Amino acid sequence: MSGVGTDQGGEFAGLRAIVTGGASGIGLATARMLTAGGATVACLDLVPDTVPAPMTGIGCDVSDDASVIAAVAAAADRLGGIDIVVSNAGIGAQGSVEDNDDDEWRRVFEVNVFGMARVLRAALPHLRRSNAPAVVLTSSIAAWAGLQQRAVYSASKGAVQALGLAVATDCLADGIRVNVVAPGTADTPWVGRLLDSAPDPVAERTALEARQPIGRLVSADEVAYAVCSLASPRAGSTTGTVLAVDGGMYGLRPRPRR
Repeated sequence: MSGVGTDQGGEFAGLRAIVTGGASGIGLATARMLTAGGATVACLDLVPDTVPAPMTGIGCDVSDDASVIAAVAAAADRLGGIDIVVSNAGIGAQGSVEDNDDDEWRRVFEVNVFGMARVLRAALPHLRRSNAPAVVLTSSIAAWAGLQQRAVYSASKGAVQALGLAVATDCLADGIRVNVVAPGTADTPWVGRLLDSAPDPVAERTALEARQPIGRLVSADEVAYAVCSLASPRAGSTTGTVLAVDGGMYGLRPRPRR
């Protein structure tokens, strides 16, 4: 994709997009990039009042089916339809499989997996009426790599990846493209809070940066660019793809830096 919004009118001109978790981090960066490319965007989030113009903020709790149905319907009404769905809302969790009880597993899966299924279920009827329908789900490097103290989170993101591939297959007949992004550790507010809670935030950040071969955290804009690339009508032959945006963490094995 040549830069988002560089061609006349923008490559998303005339398209309508919803982004869950769109009030901050990767979601907000994606919403801004889609808008810059000409799309009209609704951000579905628990804190919709913080969504900056010209995006529209709509209250949505992806852990509640009624809330999702109402929010997607409101977005379709305000935008005049839905062409692009970025299902990005998610929560983190720490601990080994022994550290997390059933309630924590249910809490994480309720948002990270069931929440995405709810959004897809509510949005698919609208996407079937689009001339350029596309879905992008946010998974994680944790779906592929065995990360310490991330058992429930990794399991949920692995489920997201599998869900994306299954839905991509089911949607072939409708011409709806479905893809997945798998970010590495990104420099987002959630990671910032994680670092702040560490006994030694500086040492923890250094360790997270060193874990990724490029030697730094992934930026929210870098993930957003990948999302927009997959959502773009120019990617018309791309579906059922998992795109890593992880600084080489999944596939590269460099020697330790000296």
